[in-house]
Amino acid sequence: MVKTIQRALDFIENFGAFILTSHENPDADGIGAELVLARLLSRLGKTVRILNSDRVPPKFSFLDPENLVSPWDKRAHTELAKNAGLIILDTSDELNMGIMADEALPIVKGALIIDHHEPSPLTKLSGYVDTDASSTAELILNLLEAFRIPIDEKMAVPAYAGILYDTGSFIYPKTSASTFRKALMLVEAGAVPSEIYRAMFENSSVGALLLQKQVLSTLDLRAQGRIAIQTLQKEDLLTTGADYEDAEALINIPLKSRDVEVSILIKENQDGLVRCSLRSKGKVNVSLIAQGFSGGGHRTAAGFKSPLPLAETKEEVLQRVITALEKA
Repeated sequence: MVKTIQRALDFIENFGAFILTSHENPDADGIGAELVLARLLSRLGKTVRILNSDRVPPKFSFLDPENLVSPWDKRAHTELAKNAGLIILDTSDELNMGIMADEALPIVKGALIIDHHEPSPLTKLSGYVDTDASSTAELILNLLEAFRIPIDEKMAVPAYAGILYDTGSFIYPKTSASTFRKALMLVEAGAVPSEIYRAMFENSSVGALLLQKQVLSTLDLRAQGRIAIQTLQKEDLLTTGADYEDAEALINIPLKSRDVEVSILIKENQDGLVRCSLRSKGKVNVSLIAQGFSGGGHRTAAGFKSPLPLAETKEEVLQRVITALEKA
């Protein structure tokens, strides 16, 4: 695969003002990449704003103590967008940007994707995409190196958090020697691994524990135990008092079984929107399945939004996973 870092370097050189954004419900990698890139651009004398469709989830608020990440406001930000380049981080296409796709993308001077997911066949944009990278944060560190900008502590913490999150604490297949070298560099610059891990993974509410209990009770095993499906309904959030984001890690629990090859989590948010997350141990490329639903991701981790009700989504995705597993 051709790594296109030069596209990003040229794009940054060509604009004086930037808007940075990520996917809906941004995670630690998207937010971390935004914060590090914002500091890089500021060091280059550029004007920069971080504007997302959604607010920073409470569990990741520690990454942004200066409140640099804001939700998009059409009335307040339209004029800024008309004079800015848009950099889209941690998503392989513009369809996962939420309202930014409808209100910001059509009016900016130019747009570029920086991402490490498998390229989406739906995107009309190009950019700096490296599917071998562990995280988007790792790609931003490559940009820092290219511009010869030293890493400070305010960059080190969100960059380390982004890498930690998207490598599953350094265990996912894309974790490489380069990933560890960058992590060491970030620790030397001031990131404290134990503090970042605790803030991200040991800071949940009692409601989150109750939600885990509820969702795990829905576990359904198919294909001789090789496929695990869990579901979350919006009523579960009300009864447990948990946040929607608290369900994020529950998809990984079934993969602890040596028999389970694919884990599926279908979840409904407070507004009834259905999303599906997919995880694989490698035999099944779940990114291809997600792309079939206008989603995307990695070979072993992907997801999509579903226009169908939860029960119909479950059966539809199950059949596709069974077919893919049989072919594998």
